[in-house]
Amino acid sequence: MDDTTPLSTKIKRFASVGGTVSGLAARIIGERVTNYTIDDASYAKALKTALSGMKGPFMKVAQFLATIPDALPPEYSKELLELQCNASPMGPLFVKRRMQAELGIDWESRFLSFDRTPAAAASLGQVHKAVHHNGSPLAIKLQYPSMNTIVEADLSQLSLLFGTYRLFNKALDLNAVMSEIRSRLLEELDYVNEAKNINDYRAFFADGTDNIKIPEVYAELSTPRLLTMSWMEGISILDAAETFSESDCNALGHTLFCTWYRPFYINGWIHGDPHPGNYKVDTDHNLLLLDFGCVRRFDDNFVDGVIDLYEALKHNKRDAMVAAYERWGFSNLSNELIDVMNEWAKLLYDPLLDNRVRPIQAEFSGTKGWETATAVHQKLHELGGIRVPPEFVFMDRASVGVGAVLMRLRAEQNWHQLFESIINERRMKN
Repeated sequence: MDDTTPLSTKIKRFASVGGTVSGLAARIIGERVTNYTIDDASYAKALKTALSGMKGPFMKVAQFLATIPDALPPEYSKELLELQCNASPMGPLFVKRRMQAELGIDWESRFLSFDRTPAAAASLGQVHKAVHHNGSPLAIKLQYPSMNTIVEADLSQLSLLFGTYRLFNKALDLNAVMSEIRSRLLEELDYVNEAKNINDYRAFFADGTDNIKIPEVYAELSTPRLLTMSWMEGISILDAAETFSESDCNALGHTLFCTWYRPFYINGWIHGDPHPGNYKVDTDHNLLLLDFGCVRRFDDNFVDGVIDLYEALKHNKRDAMVAAYERWGFSNLSNELIDVMNEWAKLLYDPLLDNRVRPIQAEFSGTKGWETATAVHQKLHELGGIRVPPEFVFMDRASVGVGAVLMRLRAEQNWHQLFESIINERRMKN
């Protein structure tokens, strides 16, 4: 923990984030109460600009909030979904002090070379390129200072946004969502935990049959706030989507699907940050998976519930659908609420139930998918809402994120057969 963080740092963070959040909350309340739009489009753009300059989790969770239908007015959701991290990186002198704090005063002698200018900067830290004494290129992930304090401040302010949401929309009880976000963000600050995640994924994909590559951790050059890994060179998966042939995009889509869902259905793990920047493609068309700070681990009961609902929908067995929902912790489900839940489930399971070669989303692509999700949320609101099990937060995030990239790839597969092969692998293991 950042016990040495000065009080002034905490106060400054509360002030900078608080002004942004309170402004957004006030405008949402004003619009919903008076039905008068206070120039939402221009304010939403200003909000995106303000958040882009912030390090820390607030920007990440703002993006997540924007994916919840009807959580924010559409102008805000549109801008926040486009939000990218533009926070200024730490300068060379600051990097030197941070590296000394993690590896000691002779830190630079531990590398053949070290570039003090970051190769990439994100919300919680930045990445530097270095060279090991054996000649291997390295990726050095260095956490920004005082991040525990910043997480504390940002989560406090985010409670205001979620509270504003609940004033006007009872579709989802977001208390569990907030708790889940807090737990995962604190995990992301622990690079020892991230190193374990990387090693687990490397072991899972060790045979190389899935065309997936995972970085190697250099434990002797890592600390709880510094993570040294092998550097993996490749192009953005979005660039691949624009330049690869149709057959190569289809093959890459197959690989991407297996990257996310084989670990989930077989071991109960899911990579919880499916941002396109977290995967690249090398010259051999291997998928390079990056950033393992947010890996959600599920118990067998939850994973079995996902499969149970799939089987119930496939065979149209209503009692089995209800049993699957209850297995996840949903309670007091009326017939009307079950009908709405089934609309949501069919939206997510549609490609897995359709036994043919097709895009990941066909009937529910683009605008129709968003309209369907919004209609489901509106009906849940009218029926008094539901309490979301915490496991759904990053499960849904992964599904939406991976689905978006598969749509960009225009990848076509028989997703039903691919999914059946994965869950059969789980059954054989168990």
